[in-house]
Amino acid sequence: MNNPAPLGRKLRVGLIGAGSWAVANHLPVLKGRPDVELAAVVRPGEAELRQVKEAFGFEHAFEDYRALLDLPELDAVIVASPHRMHAEHAKAALRRGCHVMVEKPMATSAQEANELIDVAKQADRQILVPYGWNFQPYFRRAHQLVSDGRIGTIRHVVAQMATPIEDLMSGGQLQGTENEMFRPESATWTTKGSGGYGWGQLVHLLGGMFYVTGLAPREVFATLGLSDIGTDLYNALAVQFASGATGSISGSASLPPGSPFQVDIRLFGTEGCLLLDVERERLWLRRVDGDDEEMDIAAGSGAYTCAEPVNAFVDLCLGKPVENCGSGLVGMRSVQVVEAMLKSAESRRPVLLD
Repeated sequence: MNNPAPLGRKLRVGLIGAGSWAVANHLPVLKGRPDVELAAVVRPGEAELRQVKEAFGFEHAFEDYRALLDLPELDAVIVASPHRMHAEHAKAALRRGCHVMVEKPMATSAQEANELIDVAKQADRQILVPYGWNFQPYFRRAHQLVSDGRIGTIRHVVAQMATPIEDLMSGGQLQGTENEMFRPESATWTTKGSGGYGWGQLVHLLGGMFYVTGLAPREVFATLGLSDIGTDLYNALAVQFASGATGSISGSASLPPGSPFQVDIRLFGTEGCLLLDVERERLWLRRVDGDDEEMDIAAGSGAYTCAEPVNAFVDLCLGKPVENCGSGLVGMRSVQVVEAMLKSAESRRPVLLD
């Protein structure tokens, strides 16, 4: 492990961006760990900032993230600010010498995402993107099956995702958040260049796909379905991977409210095929030689949860032998595809990646 926290004290963690998701997920997980000290929090709004500080027992609270990074003995930073600010905040924290967990998307351009990977490497620090499903046992098993060559060389990928989030992506509010401390900020999900289904949701599917397969994208051709305010609600992509494999990727924001998320990844290889289905909670492998495998998945395991990435991040910072299932490379490849998707849809031409 790179640069574990000094022994004999708790891991001092700062949070940049105490919005709806961070206060609902990240902070309760951190507060529940006896080996973590909540050092400082950043968000706009004096009253809201005070509310978060008092609710979770932060030592310091600031409206400027640079004040947080000036604190001594800060070990790790979680970045959960609006999408368009992720790269700026994560890069500053890495350069300060902190390990970083940066919410998806880790950046809104491939150049920024690559810079984050380079800065993390130069600083010898961890960077983790909290793709919740990646840290679930069945995703990790799928990753292992592919890594072990159980389906042979991947030739084709079919991946689709659908979520009940159309209201938020169209400038409204997300149903079911009425009683939360904070509700999602509409601008995060609708701003041109950083909002829409691609940046807001499809990156979950892409993060899972790239973690399981290990593939790298080479070319993207896409078309989009837009909301009345111009944000993408529907994504249809044809992808060519660097290995020569082909892929069909789909995203939809319009599941009925309360519906379970749909995430479905199908891999077709030279020795077999693999199905990973979050909604129906199933993982199976079918091989040409008949040596098939099916994993028993506990009921309810398909529901999205993001406690595991936060706990894994803390453990990585403390030098424990845990896997980073949301590496910077996985995050960067997801950013590459969404950026290329938007460019392709605008130009109506395929986009070749560097």
